[in-house]
Amino acid sequence: MPVVIYPQARHPWLWYTWFEISLHHAFKKYKPDLFFSPESFICSKATVPQVAVIHDLNFEHFPQYMPTQVARYYSKWSRIAAQNAQRIGTVSEFSRKDIVSTYEINIEKTDVLYNGIHDMYKPLSVAEQEQVRNQYTAGSRYIIYTGSLHQRKNTANMVRAFAQYKKQYSGELKFVLVSDRSKMEADLQLALSETGIESDLIFTGRLSAKALAQLTASAEAMMYVSFFEGFGIPMIEAMRCGVPVITSNVSCLPEIAGNAALCVDPHSVNAITVALEQVLQHQEVAEQLKQKGKIRQQDFSWDKTAELTWQSLQLVLAEKSKG
Repeated sequence: MPVVIYPQARHPWLWYTWFEISLHHAFKKYKPDLFFSPESFICSKATVPQVAVIHDLNFEHFPQYMPTQVARYYSKWSRIAAQNAQRIGTVSEFSRKDIVSTYEINIEKTDVLYNGIHDMYKPLSVAEQEQVRNQYTAGSRYIIYTGSLHQRKNTANMVRAFAQYKKQYSGELKFVLVSDRSKMEADLQLALSETGIESDLIFTGRLSAKALAQLTASAEAMMYVSFFEGFGIPMIEAMRCGVPVITSNVSCLPEIAGNAALCVDPHSVNAITVALEQVLQHQEVAEQLKQKGKIRQQDFSWDKTAELTWQSLQLVLAEKSKG
């Protein structure tokens, strides 16, 4: 039977209240065999065996891109979780090594639990793609980015590269950002001011899962050229839809992309522009990426994630039974 524990935890003070007070009381009442936290935190007071999932350490490497209080909380309590939980899961080998190194823990207590992708993501017919384009871009072809507008996502350089590409090649190509325009930060505002390309950008805001899958499947390419990620789910979603991907050659992104994306220096606008030109002007390159993406995306599913997670939990329970 599900147990709802209050309060709703939406900021650091409530996170502390939920994990350190409410959860502690719940453990005493219900006496669970194990606590699995899909977040970066555990209850430090508990004697119950705990497993936490730390997706990445962006708050350690780029604290300036987060509210100060949030970054400090994540840094303090993620370290406590890493050092005190019985096992730590994360979503890529890159993040695993980063967590082990940053928090000085034994790699043997960590597991890579790759993310999965919803089955809703799939290729669309030409007619279906045309319908989607008519809905979002007045019929124009487009490239897509899905994610927030935080500076570490590097949307500013993606916009600069798009503007550079548009100067070289005419046409009605648009750049669709599945993002909340009101959350735009100073770096992207500067890029828009520099390029004057805003009329060719479309900010959709938050979409339903179905709408996002259809919008992804109708794009000419996915740009996901972040400075730092723990996994990068939108890349694999695009691959499942048969859409070529351009991503970064840093953090976990080459690991997740494998050989199925063009990996470029995220700091180089020229490199991103060249990648766009390769995908959009050379059909053979786009087709190769599509075929490789179809193969690569098969390595990721929520069934596999669930199986790996269960194996991790079983290790903790087996250790508990020995004690």
